[in-house]
Amino acid sequence: MTTLWGAPLRRIEVDSGKVRMNSWPFTIPAVRDLVENGFEPAPGLTMFIGENGSGKSTVVEAIAAAWARHVRAHRGNVSLAATARPSDEDSNLDRALRLIGTRGGGKGGFFLRAEKMHELFTAVGPEGLWADRFGGVDLHARSHGQAFLQVLKTRVVDPGLYLFDEPEAALSFTSCLGLIALLAQIPAEGMQAIVATGEWGMRKVAYEDLELVRSWRHFLDSPESYVKYLAPG
Repeated sequence: MTTLWGAPLRRIEVDSGKVRMNSWPFTIPAVRDLVENGFEPAPGLTMFIGENGSGKSTVVEAIAAAWARHVRAHRGNVSLAATARPSDEDSNLDRALRLIGTRGGGKGGFFLRAEKMHELFTAVGPEGLWADRFGGVDLHARSHGQAFLQVLKTRVVDPGLYLFDEPEAALSFTSCLGLIALLAQIPAEGMQAIVATGEWGMRKVAYEDLELVRSWRHFLDSPESYVKYLAPG
């Protein structure tokens, strides 16, 4: 077992007594793999990549909720409370997770997901202590993409665990580059896509071997070869 000194989270395990393998979300291959093998995140950046329905959001949401309880920071952290608290649509996977931290690991954190941003902006408000912590701007008055980047710039500041569910969804190409620059500031040994999720569960994959990367490159090199099958006539 790898010991990652200073990394907030060393390993994720699942309490088998709280698992029903024949019911959702434990029927999802990625979740089933997590139950059977646990998971050791990289000390820097870990990327979950896979098709819709492969379990990416389910796993990230569960880790976020479990982390909020693990560090007990959500009681005084309005941003973590507004984003990591499970919604009615979330699974109960977080209740089965056991997070194993490391000595000296940070206890901060933040969970960014699009459907919780409006709730977060309302909780922060345009004035007061938490508004100041978000740069003193009215997040509701900014575009969705601008507000996303403002949140990232101001909240990813303390040592801890930061989780993101498709943060690029609201961003332009230029803003996506800004997102990459911000993620690169997270203390890490390097940024790399190391985990892909899909029908097989979880496996390590090099960036160049990702099906998503190959598909986009093929499309950008020859868009007409795709469009002719999609456009009528």
